Amino acid sequence: MPTFEDIAAEFEFLDEWEDRYRYLIELGRQLPEMPPEAQNDTNKVRGCVSQVWLISHKDGAMPPHLTYEGESDAHIVRGLVAIALTLFSGKTAPEILEIDAEAAFARLGLKEHLTPQRSNGLRAMVTRIKEDARHALEAV
Repeated sequence: MPTFEDIAAEFEFLDEWEDRYRYLIELGRQLPEMPPEAQNDTNKVRGCVSQVWLISHKDGAMPPHLTYEGESDAHIVRGLVAIALTLFSGKTAPEILEIDAEAAFARLGLKEHLTPQRSNGLRAMVTRIKEDARHALEAV
């Protein structure tokens, strides 16, 4: 997977939103597949119109680093999952809590080009990721 900075550079390079949507779909295709048994109620993200599942993994470091797996049943949303994972996965819990996801997504121009339902779903993913980070810190 490319880094968030690589994705931002590619979005700047692509002039047309149709091309950006194609790139978003391609990013989603690069996500590793989540096993069907992991696509369950526990991992489901509430607030998304499409089906979205996230799994967080915490290491034993202090503060803990979190990595994420994600999946969606919709191509564009799967691309949004990929972007969210590049922004948050592999960071420490405090770093995750400090990330201004709204500013990062605004940098890509997503706010103006996503339907309200997809925007709400993206916010729900970010909320879930930040909740996972808070829980990881509470468990320390």
